Amino acid sequence: MKLHGYFRSAAAYRVRIALNLKALSAEHLPHHLRKGEQCAPAYLAINPQGFVPALENDAGAILTQSLAIVEWLDETHPEPALLPKDPLQRAKARAFAMALACDTHPVQNLKVLNRLRQLGLPEEKVTEWAAWVNREGLAACEALIADEKGPFCFGATPTIADLCLVPQLANARRFGVDVSAFARLLKAGHAVSIWNRTPA
Repeated sequence: MKLHGYFRSAAAYRVRIALNLKALSAEHLPHHLRKGEQCAPAYLAINPQGFVPALENDAGAILTQSLAIVEWLDETHPEPALLPKDPLQRAKARAFAMALACDTHPVQNLKVLNRLRQLGLPEEKVTEWAAWVNREGLAACEALIADEKGPFCFGATPTIADLCLVPQLANARRFGVDVSAFARLLKAGHAVSIWNRTPA
């Protein structure tokens, strides 16, 4: 497999965690987002959106969108499972993941922040925007799992929710957000970091 990504991309980070948890190897092909390499014609032929990640499987098929890639990995390499077996918990894990991957991350990513700069916002205001978006999203997610058993977001093993949480916490810290108020999220994030370092 080949994974097109960028070290600071939260979306690519989700897929890297999934690959690691499943002990799957992939050739990592970097595209420097700040240099606009994702807009090069050769990459647009792979992913017309010009986003990372894109995953090329061993048969040469291209998959885009991190959550779709993660679910494909889970369906084709089912152990360890990244979605709870219980239908209700599975829906909750997907909802948590989407709250970050669909509602929080996209409006503070590089493309949006660059547009704010083009519209004349000073860098201080651009950073304030990104920090606000992260605080709002993480606060909602803290409430979503307040009553869930841990140590992960939804139980004793990491799920798609945790794969989205860890990169978003990293983004929040990068934009200067004090994440200490999100005790339940930090507990899950810590559990993922330990699990992710454990040899399969």
